[in-house]
Amino acid sequence: MPKAELETDRDDAEQEAARLAALVSTGILDSEPEPSYDAIARLAAEYFQADAAFIGFGDESRVWIKSHWGTAVRELPRKDSIFERVLAEDGPVIVSNSSKRPQAEGQLLVLKVLDMPFFASVPVRSFDGKILGLLNIFFREPRCEMVPDELRMLENLADMAASQLELRRLRKAFTAQKSRRARSSVAIADAPQSWPRRQDLRRALEQHQFVLYYQPEIELSTRKIVGLEALIRWVHPERGLIPPMDFIPMAEESGLILPIGDWGLSEACSQIQTWCREDSRHSSLRVLVNLSARQFSREGLADHVEALLLQTGISSRQLGLEMTESSLIPNMRTALEVLGSLRRLGVSLLMDDFGTGYSSLNYLHSFPFDVLKIDRSFVGRMTDGDQPMQIVRTIIELARVLGMDVVAEGIETCEQYRLLRQLGCRFGQGFLFARPLSSEAVTQLLRLPGRVLPEPKACEALCGRSRGV
Repeated sequence: MPKAELETDRDDAEQEAARLAALVSTGILDSEPEPSYDAIARLAAEYFQADAAFIGFGDESRVWIKSHWGTAVRELPRKDSIFERVLAEDGPVIVSNSSKRPQAEGQLLVLKVLDMPFFASVPVRSFDGKILGLLNIFFREPRCEMVPDELRMLENLADMAASQLELRRLRKAFTAQKSRRARSSVAIADAPQSWPRRQDLRRALEQHQFVLYYQPEIELSTRKIVGLEALIRWVHPERGLIPPMDFIPMAEESGLILPIGDWGLSEACSQIQTWCREDSRHSSLRVLVNLSARQFSREGLADHVEALLLQTGISSRQLGLEMTESSLIPNMRTALEVLGSLRRLGVSLLMDDFGTGYSSLNYLHSFPFDVLKIDRSFVGRMTDGDQPMQIVRTIIELARVLGMDVVAEGIETCEQYRLLRQLGCRFGQGFLFARPLSSEAVTQLLRLPGRVLPEPKACEALCGRSRGV
């Protein structure tokens, strides 16, 4: 064999080895079914009115079907597969009415299995461009060539699958890293806390010892205050200011989270009313309130929120409700009903701490969220290496494809601020701009011209170079 051909074969083998290593790193092969990919296959089939759709990943010898819609296919031999066609083309492959259909015996076996001769296939790539899988839609009857907008839509859906795959890989690596650190640390067993007790929380509620602090949410490009996150604190007459992590678990366990949560919602709505009375321009502000799993499981939550809106006279768009992924899990039916009712009121819905739990695209597709909030643990480690940065980039891109906004939590350094702007993150909050403040202190901030916070002095030189990004 000529030397040039040997070198080509060697290069091809190295590229395939790198591709397979990237595929293995995701842990996707032979994994349990995941609703996220089902949602993408269903979206593709419904959008294009296709007869079947599937998402598959190719290893050395097979195309493994992760999710399908329509005719069920578990796996196919890789030889003469659509996957090999997509690899060879390094891009989309479309067979329509005007296309030349494959004639060779055994070629594109899936077309025979499905008995659907017309299809469109686009690659699902890793973030460094390797083709790990593909998204396919199939048709029994002829159809015209795809127009550019249709192809872009199919590629956007493939990008959603790629983002979900990357989150899976990064979460797997992140979990493995935390496990290694945990094994290398000495476990210290803390004595169980006997305080606060249920009666302490009840007394605090009755004696009005709870207060709300507010942390500004800003538009990163302008530093304008666009919203405020309401955060509960306990001002104890003897112990001083108590953070929520010290009493919320007991509130959850005792069931007092429901009356405490109702108080927080009512207080936030009243505060919005007060700020709007002071300056009608504050009507564009949105105050965000966190909901616990116990609160969210109440089927009457939407009725309660609607009553508060009518009582205070504020608009539903001025209120946002945050919930974590874990609060959706216990009762999916109730979650869907409650979220649907809140959406019909016009209240904004935010998924908090995205990336730390299930991170299921199925939830984002099924439930009407407006905003993803990137957990501070990822933002805080953005400058520690490529992995945390990739997680943040992936979440921002996933939100972009889904038409959602992103809020980055826990911004504490100028470098984090600069990187988030470069990545296209529109909104953020953190100590770099303002800590959680009393309502009186926030009122003073809202009186700043245009509600624009000054550039953090430490960031003037660094972020000044990134203006316009």
